[in-house]
Amino acid sequence: MLFYSLAILFCFCALCVVHSYVLYPLWIIVSTPKRKQNNELYAESDALPEVAILLAAYNEEEVIEAKLKSMLATTYPKHKLKIYIGSDASTDRTNEIIRSFIPGNEGIIQLIKFPGRTGKSGIINTLAEKAQEEIFIMTDANVLFFEDTIFKLVQHFKNQKVAQVAANIVKVSPKQKGIAKQEINYIQFENKIKYAESLRWNAIIGAEGGCYAIRRSWFAPVPKNFFMDDFYITMNVIEKGGYALFEPEAICNEDVPTSGDEEFKRKVRISIGNFQNLSRYRRLLLSGGIGFAFLSHKVLRWHTPFFLIICFVCSFFLSWQSNFFFYCFALELLLFLTPAFDAIFTSGKNPSGIFRYAAHFVKMNLALLKGFFVWLWGVESNIWQPTKRSV
Repeated sequence: MLFYSLAILFCFCALCVVHSYVLYPLWIIVSTPKRKQNNELYAESDALPEVAILLAAYNEEEVIEAKLKSMLATTYPKHKLKIYIGSDASTDRTNEIIRSFIPGNEGIIQLIKFPGRTGKSGIINTLAEKAQEEIFIMTDANVLFFEDTIFKLVQHFKNQKVAQVAANIVKVSPKQKGIAKQEINYIQFENKIKYAESLRWNAIIGAEGGCYAIRRSWFAPVPKNFFMDDFYITMNVIEKGGYALFEPEAICNEDVPTSGDEEFKRKVRISIGNFQNLSRYRRLLLSGGIGFAFLSHKVLRWHTPFFLIICFVCSFFLSWQSNFFFYCFALELLLFLTPAFDAIFTSGKNPSGIFRYAAHFVKMNLALLKGFFVWLWGVESNIWQPTKRSV
């Protein structure tokens, strides 16, 4: 009886992992018919709505100049555009660089300096209160716009059902080393899933915070000490019945960290926000197709560390009675050791090796596990340190 119970538990946990990472993505991408997701679009010659770009920055001297240039190079009408930048007590040249762009752009760029560390969500909430424009665009300092990025996002808002539109953030790395290739491939796959969800349900399960647009009337202030403000705002839109779309032609670039340690810290922050948002929006799991997408795309993935641990323990005990489970145990042990193999055998070599992909998967789940326990113990602050830029 114990053997069968452990075998069923093993199979259930393994199926949850395979479903989230393989079956659901393939199903949603392959089975979703390609169609025009919104027939009511602004033309460039129309009277376009006013747009406010909201940006929280802390010590971004390496990227803020390029960011400002990309925003000001837009084809969107300048008299309909305002840029609100909240500097979170920056101590480098961030404020100086921003101020150098204000002459000649007095009606466009507004710098708001915060005297003490506030955290991204606190800054975004303050900027949202200050801005009166109809459409907000949330973005990060290291995300560079194309000339038509803003218009491609805003065009959807002619349809009054559309509350939010996510950009197609393309990860780039001038230094193809470290984990850059793995992160780029992972995000490309994620964007395909989001586009398919947008086509099928008019709802993506979490816009990426690097760049998305939202109607001012649909913006929800993010609670204190919340990480993943982008996910919170998106799920609030979905909960209230608004459309949250993904626009593949609203392209912008974001540098990808090459350091595994930097990406691990970022993934821990993401994990904390994941469980905060799950606690807040768990009722959406019961909402039909969107609930199925939330469970399959996010919730099962967030719990993958626990599924892997359970599979490992079950296969260890079952391996004494079954060759199949012995091989399963051996494969899992090999998987868990891949970060060490990667460090020994592929360090400084081809970053696309199989060990690096497997090691990246393991480290990502370790970060999820650490983030869960940080959330469980209680989050006292969401003040962040920006990821080191690969520029």
